[in-house]
Amino acid sequence: MSMANSSLLSIILCLLLLGHDSLAQRQSSRSQQQQQNECRVQNLNPLEPARRIQHEAGVSEEWDQNNDQLQCAGVAATRHLIEPRGLLLPSFNNAPMLVYVLQGQGLLGTMIPGCPETYQSFQQSQEGRTSQRSRDQHQKVRRIRQGDIIALPAGIAHWSYNDGNNQLVLVVVHDTNNNANQLDQRLRRFFLAGNQQEQQSRSLYGQQQHFGNNIFQAFNAEILAEAFNVDPDTARKLQNQNDRRGNIVRVEKGLKLIRPRFEEEQEEERREERERGRYNGLEETICSMRLHENIANPERADVYSARGGRISTVNSHNLPILRHLQLSAERGNLYRNALVAPHWNINAHSVLYVIRGNARVQIVGNSQRPAFDGEVRAGQLLIVPQNFAVVKKAGNQGFEWISFKTNDLAKTSPLAGRTSVIRALPEDVLVHAYQVSRDEARRLKHNREEVTVFSPRSTSQERHSAWAIVE
Repeated sequence: MSMANSSLLSIILCLLLLGHDSLAQRQSSRSQQQQQNECRVQNLNPLEPARRIQHEAGVSEEWDQNNDQLQCAGVAATRHLIEPRGLLLPSFNNAPMLVYVLQGQGLLGTMIPGCPETYQSFQQSQEGRTSQRSRDQHQKVRRIRQGDIIALPAGIAHWSYNDGNNQLVLVVVHDTNNNANQLDQRLRRFFLAGNQQEQQSRSLYGQQQHFGNNIFQAFNAEILAEAFNVDPDTARKLQNQNDRRGNIVRVEKGLKLIRPRFEEEQEEERREERERGRYNGLEETICSMRLHENIANPERADVYSARGGRISTVNSHNLPILRHLQLSAERGNLYRNALVAPHWNINAHSVLYVIRGNARVQIVGNSQRPAFDGEVRAGQLLIVPQNFAVVKKAGNQGFEWISFKTNDLAKTSPLAGRTSVIRALPEDVLVHAYQVSRDEARRLKHNREEVTVFSPRSTSQERHSAWAIVE
């Protein structure tokens, strides 16, 4: 064999070995990812926040990302409690997010690359006439209030401000398993201001975790000064090195910025309501898309029972931006002792957050024992994995919840009621499947004519029911 042929053979063998090693590494990486996302959820439990972070003008509470249930659903969850005149500093994340305004009102600002600065304020001349010289320009500021669902894509910078008199409470769920997240499966926050190192945090597990650093801190101050064409002292202020306020800061005299009057905002919402359903996906760009929808308004309920309660949903049909996030939400309000029909989520995990009251919840997988059978109460989080059947029965104080779902067109399949799988089965199939009489089969099919939300049973029946909740 010639020297040239020998060298060529050596090169080919090396390439084959390198290719084999690269393939093995990719397969190993995929295997590790699959193991990481494996749903080890034979036993489900309501979850409380694991970490509390104190800021100058509020508190952030985080659920443990290492929890098997959250990893199964591929989500991370946070709750922000913002005091009046509190500003949650600008940040962005590696995963799309849904925000539910649990309490209060405020302002939301987004900074979307390529979108125009459509909000402008002008300097006043001495004669009282408006000067042509602009004092400030910025992107749209949206008013948010209790009951709003807000959708924000991955990587979009945003901030929030409490301009009300009461605490503003935001419940946030990030879909870390979303295709838009090209990093690892952990939530990563990137703040544009603040000093994470000075924040006081308390973890129930004693673990040290990072809430999110100011990305300017790691840059060289001279390079920042050159990039912004400012002096080095101003550049160093971007880094907040000696700032001890945390990531929710107090604006002592209130935030001064241009925004529409409340009446104009209401008119804009009414216009959007009239135009809903007319879009074909081409007219709206990310700059003009609606980012929020009030899901708590009783008039927009999708399911309503006079004695049972109501359920409202937000998906990509009525909030088109959710199509890009692949997320949706459901808000429910059950009256005392009412019931949500047993059902399963066909194409999504569900992250249930309890707003008010309590309920007995049962979640059943494909094993002989329930994955969860117990009470949930206000402030708790509960994961309902895809295809696991769940039933909710409200306690004596009623039950309100918000569910964040990992599909923009999440679908459910009920087991009981007028639109259920049992109703759709032929009587003869029920007779032979469950060894019941034909009369019993008909009762199974037709005794509940309601859809999804069931009114409570009579007092005498409930007294003997195993579902009665002991307060």
